[in-house]
Amino acid sequence: MSRTSEYALRAMVYLAQQAQDGPVPGRQIARDTGIPAKYLSAILSDLVRAGVLTSAPGKKGGFAMARPPDRIKLKSVLDPFESTLGPVRPCPFGNTTCNDRDPCAGHDRWKQVKDAYTRFLAETTLYEVSVQRAAGTGSKKRKRR
Repeated sequence: MSRTSEYALRAMVYLAQQAQDGPVPGRQIARDTGIPAKYLSAILSDLVRAGVLTSAPGKKGGFAMARPPDRIKLKSVLDPFESTLGPVRPCPFGNTTCNDRDPCAGHDRWKQVKDAYTRFLAETTLYEVSVQRAAGTGSKKRKRR
């Protein structure tokens, strides 16, 4: 996953946790997430163009999710930045010929990892990785009494 994709996810998790507070200014997102402001600005603009975020100008403006976090799949957050779910990428092991019909030595094992990653992004919502955990309904273990 690229740094840009990681920052996009980090910003979206933050926005999901702030969802009831209305639009959040980009500088606040940058400050609270530790993402460089200029870099974040480009990422947020791409997410607006992709329809994942909305933006409102002005003093009370900022960024907000276009849909509730339980309706935003991680795939839609990463689509503007990653090609992992799109066309087949070159062999990560440097082989010029590597596909299902003519696999390299690591192809089958790597394909399992890639398929699991692809499923995770396509099936997991922003809510499941942000709001659910913040609300304490995630997989945290409770202390025994």
